[in-house]
Amino acid sequence: MTIGGLARAAGINLETIRYYQRRGLLATPSKPVSGIRRYPAEVLARLRFIKRAQELGFTLREIADLLKLGDGSCADTRAIAEHRLADIEARIRDLESMSVTLGQLIRTCRAGNQPPCPIIASLKNQG
Repeated sequence: MTIGGLARAAGINLETIRYYQRRGLLATPSKPVSGIRRYPAEVLARLRFIKRAQELGFTLREIADLLKLGDGSCADTRAIAEHRLADIEARIRDLESMSVTLGQLIRTCRAGNQPPCPIIASLKNQG
């Protein structure tokens, strides 16, 4: 399959495939005399793996590590997944804290329509 066909089948941009090649996530097939590179079907499966891993929050570096493991050690794979989960949970806590703070600022802002705006004042005071 050509790079364009691969991109369409995977539902991604052609430049994404080239980016993954530069990052070492995908091999670049050799260019034959005809000038059109052909990608084997297993590359589509690899792209789908990458996309699904990204949906679960894995970074491209972590995805590269997972691809290197292949069907290897579950303990190694679990360690990568546990690290990603801890990061996601920390981000959720941060987002919840941001939500509470922003909600309080909005309620304060609604309570009085006089300058200085509590939201702007809070942003200025955080340094």
